[in-house]
Amino acid sequence: MSRLTLHPMKEIRIVVQGEHLRIVTDVLDRVGATGYTIIHNVSGKGHHGFHEGHLLFDDTSSQVIVFTVVPEERIEPILAGLTPLFNKHSGAMFVSDVAVTRREHFVAT
Repeated sequence: MSRLTLHPMKEIRIVVQGEHLRIVTDVLDRVGATGYTIIHNVSGKGHHGFHEGHLLFDDTSSQVIVFTVVPEERIEPILAGLTPLFNKHSGAMFVSDVAVTRREHFVAT
């Protein structure tokens, strides 16, 4: 059996109102993120106070978190794509160093 190797990547966590989810996924698709995970109905407290995770009307009325892992060179295009959203609306983005074993799953060909 071959030994696993770790490859450095960046994990991005983006928290936005559900109504802005499509903007986030469009940016990630355009810059070549190979995938992402979406968690709906997120609760928490931040700069704008406490946000309930339950649905008021539909998925657009609650917060979502989008997770993705990308090579470092994709960070700047994602930041540029999301800047207009964060200039107008509340939300947060966190970028962390991570390591993955299957690099080819996270790099667009």
